[in-house]
Amino acid sequence: MTAYEKMKAVRASDRPKGRDFVEALFTQRVELCGDRRYAEDPAILAGIGYLGDVPVTYIAMDKGKDLAERMKKHFGCPMPEGYRKALRLMKQAEKFRRPVVCIVDTLGAHPGADAEERGQGQAIAENLFEMMGLQTPILSVVVGEGGSGGALALAVADRVYMLENAVYSVITPDGCASILWKDASRAQDAADCLHITAEDMVSFGVAEGIVREDFAHFDQMCGELKELLLGELNALRGLSDEQLLEERYQRFRRIGVYQEDGSVNG
Repeated sequence: MTAYEKMKAVRASDRPKGRDFVEALFTQRVELCGDRRYAEDPAILAGIGYLGDVPVTYIAMDKGKDLAERMKKHFGCPMPEGYRKALRLMKQAEKFRRPVVCIVDTLGAHPGADAEERGQGQAIAENLFEMMGLQTPILSVVVGEGGSGGALALAVADRVYMLENAVYSVITPDGCASILWKDASRAQDAADCLHITAEDMVSFGVAEGIVREDFAHFDQMCGELKELLLGELNALRGLSDEQLLEERYQRFRRIGVYQEDGSVNG
């Protein structure tokens, strides 16, 4: 599949959403709501549960199933209160030594004037800053679209995995084509130029690996994903806080490094 075909695949209405992954991966869940400043954002599902036998804090972006639910959830584009809720629960997880598992699937942060009025940019920036220093393991899985800073606000992690057709980009191909060529119909060209696929992200060091998609056997697929995440958590929980933060810091320092001849240092 081309990059553009993968982008269309992850936007399919019948593709599993964030809540589907939450229900398949985590047991004994207790959902937690609100940012204690403004309101509850239904585009972010968050709470406490078990990943296997490990208590974790889960945070998932959810686009909704039908039109009414999608409109309520802003089509999976979180508001500032959603990011503040996520950060509140991350800090709680740090306090109680629980790992954090994030499920990423969004076009990007909500672009409306009301979101900007309530501090959208600051909310995202605070997440990026605080996640870099969070003294507990963070795992993120991009299950659909990873759009811009709206996705990165839940993906400053120790390990990032992507489903095989998932995409991750600084801007949607549609938006890129509209800006660069003033022609949204050239989204396919933009998708090729942006290098948005899971394979691209692994080659760049943005993601650690690719998870096979098999939605016909969704529970089995999620079982394999759960084992993968548990293996990563077991390794990360063996590190001291200092080692964990240093490895996270170095992981992001390596992204985008170039050698003097201009080639990517891969």
